[in-house]
Amino acid sequence: MINKASIRTKYKHVSIFFVIFYMIGAIGLIVPFSYPLFVKLTFWALLLSNVGLFIFHESYRPKQEFLFFAGLFLTGFIIEAVGVNTGIIFGEYHYGDALGLILFNTPLLIGLNWLFLSYSSVSISESLFAETKLQLLISPTILLIFDVVLEQLAPQMNMWNWANSSVPVKNYIAWWVIGFVFTGMFKLFKINTHNPLALVLFLSQFLFFTVLFIAYNIFT
Repeated sequence: MINKASIRTKYKHVSIFFVIFYMIGAIGLIVPFSYPLFVKLTFWALLLSNVGLFIFHESYRPKQEFLFFAGLFLTGFIIEAVGVNTGIIFGEYHYGDALGLILFNTPLLIGLNWLFLSYSSVSISESLFAETKLQLLISPTILLIFDVVLEQLAPQMNMWNWANSSVPVKNYIAWWVIGFVFTGMFKLFKINTHNPLALVLFLSQFLFFTVLFIAYNIFT
């Protein structure tokens, strides 16, 4: 029998850990002395967040869910690979080395990042609204808001850089459309995203990038 009290305690401890973890990360990236080291740790920080999220995933159909998650990871990676090599989807950009191993000019981690963000945004939208139609609109909008902030920091963290240092409008359109499609996939395959850690991790990352954006604009 599952000990719910034990799960809540673990969730509380893990939540506190990630909040402190991202606070330390923000400080490390603001302080010039530690900035180079913390930029190199970006890959591991994002990977750890994904591990934390899926540890608390409530799995009811392990095999089917694994195939779904693997498919969404692969789809996200292919979209990014096509995007970065053609400029058709998002615009002209190229990746730095902060996101780890690169294949076809695309970090493998970026597919996992799409899975993480899609899962988290669907989880949040489901906690806010019961109607599927609203979830289909709110989830990609949450993704879009996240990207608007992220795009301001990505070049400074050596994640990716845009041609002419300008983020094209079609990048934001693409993020919303892809988010809509991925949300639809979660609903179509009835993937459970009731995960207590999703909101904590998503907000931790969002506030992390927001704090960095404010700090870089004040001190640079």
